[in-house]
Amino acid sequence: MSHTSYQSVSHRLQRSELAVPGSNPVMFEKAIKSEADYVFLDLEDSVALSDKLQARKNIIEALNDFDWQRSGKTISFRTNGIDTQYMYRDVIEVVEKAGKHLDTILIPKVGVPADIYMVDALLTQIEKAVGITEPIGIEALIETALGISNVESIASSSRRLEAIHFGSGDFAASCQARTVEIGGLNQDYPGDQLHYAMSRIVVACRAYGLRPIDGPYGAFKDPEGLEAAAKRASALGYEGKWAIHPSQIEFVNSIFSPSSVEVDQAKLILKALEEAAESGKGAASLDGKMIDAVSARMAENLVKKNNEVQSKLSSK
Repeated sequence: MSHTSYQSVSHRLQRSELAVPGSNPVMFEKAIKSEADYVFLDLEDSVALSDKLQARKNIIEALNDFDWQRSGKTISFRTNGIDTQYMYRDVIEVVEKAGKHLDTILIPKVGVPADIYMVDALLTQIEKAVGITEPIGIEALIETALGISNVESIASSSRRLEAIHFGSGDFAASCQARTVEIGGLNQDYPGDQLHYAMSRIVVACRAYGLRPIDGPYGAFKDPEGLEAAAKRASALGYEGKWAIHPSQIEFVNSIFSPSSVEVDQAKLILKALEEAAESGKGAASLDGKMIDAVSARMAENLVKKNNEVQSKLSSK
């Protein structure tokens, strides 16, 4: 390991992330009763311009009226973009009036570290002014070419920053990619055209102790496509994925939870290495494969994630 390292900023189970339009309060109670690990109430893309102010009021009421944390949810809200006239009032009004109930704030279309600094400074002042003692986390949504080009510096921009999310739809639009699919693959490309951006994000997150979260898969009536997209993200090291429809939650939770086969194999690896260590050996053989300290680190990741999932299930 390098002498320089960054510890994980925060541990939260974030397999599934349900997006709920702030302009549709009927969905709030359904969201809190859902199996999603994380819910964000949205003020940005899912809310029409004419509904922005009312949606902000709806979110404040929802944060104050529902006990999100007691339901086992991480609760957040997505602001409007920093380039709009709504964003600063989103942060000020929601945090002043309901910030004590918030876990994090999701900032869309982050392009440079200064975008995070702006929100961090606002939060610090508001928390002092209204007496919020538990700092509110920040999560960055990277969905532009500028954001991807600066993702490493964004990842190290603030100790409030907990996670980076990948927004494939806006990223494709930013790059002028020839597609109208959100989160799906273009069959004209010989492979996965999102792989580079997704890899940049997961590496930046793991380098600086953040959670990498994959964004939405737009075709909510296509479970096979959702499964494939979620499996690609999980294989890269992402911890979870958005659900834009309640029907996607079960799929996403399942894919981002280690299977019993994976957990059993991980435990066998750890046991074999423990026995090897007792014999003064640093490596061992298991099922015809060499295993060593690297194998242990990978196995420990799976066991730790499984313990987090089982802990949540047992708390219900």
